[in-house]
Amino acid sequence: MPLEPLARWRLVLGEAAEGAMPGRLDARGQAMDTALAWLYGREEELAQREVRERSGGQGGSVLSVPEWINGIHTLFPQETIERLEQDAVERYKIDEVVTRPDVLERVEPNATLLRAVLRTKHLMNPEVLAVARRIVAKVVRDLMEKLQREVRRTFSGTLDRRRRSPLKVARNFDFRRTLRQNLHRYSPEHKRLTLERAAFFARTRRHTERWQVILLVDQSGSMTSSVIHSAVTAACLWGLPGIQTHLVAFDTAVVDLTQDVTDPVELLMKVQLGGGTDIERAVAYAAGLVEAPRRAIVVLITDFYEGGSEGMLVRRVKGLCEQGTKVLGLAALEPDATPNYDRELARRLVDVGAHVGAMTPGELATWIAEKVHA
Repeated sequence: MPLEPLARWRLVLGEAAEGAMPGRLDARGQAMDTALAWLYGREEELAQREVRERSGGQGGSVLSVPEWINGIHTLFPQETIERLEQDAVERYKIDEVVTRPDVLERVEPNATLLRAVLRTKHLMNPEVLAVARRIVAKVVRDLMEKLQREVRRTFSGTLDRRRRSPLKVARNFDFRRTLRQNLHRYSPEHKRLTLERAAFFARTRRHTERWQVILLVDQSGSMTSSVIHSAVTAACLWGLPGIQTHLVAFDTAVVDLTQDVTDPVELLMKVQLGGGTDIERAVAYAAGLVEAPRRAIVVLITDFYEGGSEGMLVRRVKGLCEQGTKVLGLAALEPDATPNYDRELARRLVDVGAHVGAMTPGELATWIAEKVHA
């Protein structure tokens, strides 16, 4: 049953509004107020403004994290639950949400929770890690299903309606021809058409020479979303005809994760977020992987805040571009991300031949396909 407008305002304003709106909350509203106070009573701004800390207004009990999780799942709609969980993890750093198995089992798997798991997995015992791995697998599977369709569509040839194919691929299904070929099997009595054979169109093949795509991913704490999407993107690119994919993570050290690309869950569980940043060292490593310079693409995913030598980084990128290798710098890979990066260093890289921008994983796949098929 929805709350009346004044009760909603009472929840928004907290205990400070109790004097102006007495008795507006029923038992369910009081429970909501207690749950909101448990989380948003931590707001430092309240103390700075000399506003009393929210406590629920009804002598609410001190909630544990599991009690709070269970409570919000019974009190609020799904959209609100996701926002509360997001604020708990990202705004107030309540890491207990992702370090206890009973809590993890209760939280809805989503990208926010996945980021929190990656940040805190080093604190988890084996039991919690097992639950966390299932969460990672669920979110990655959802991301893979969405992105894989985009990548396959981007790299597949165009539909050729003049030719038939023996390959049974759903997106190539020829509905009209299939219907004509099987009309004689229609049963008026049962009003059912039984298919004996299905027809499929062929597709034009995009003949390409073998290309290398080298993804360099900054694994500092602020780039968590990019690490997630890079792992999924690499897995989707893996095995495409004519594409050899590498995935390399870096902070002040460089770690080649290519052998784990086929299992993005395992890959993400190995990533260690945090630390400094040495972009130049990562670019130098990528340069050593390049086999045919004019058929190589280096994708540098970072915020461009270089902890090493900026001058050496610019020279490394310039050398790659001069030999014919395409260099793309990505400030963010999250679909709803607001780019936050060192624009001056990015400009210097553009000046020596690199491309710099912000793209979603799907847009990155399209960009790579355009360069490969150009």
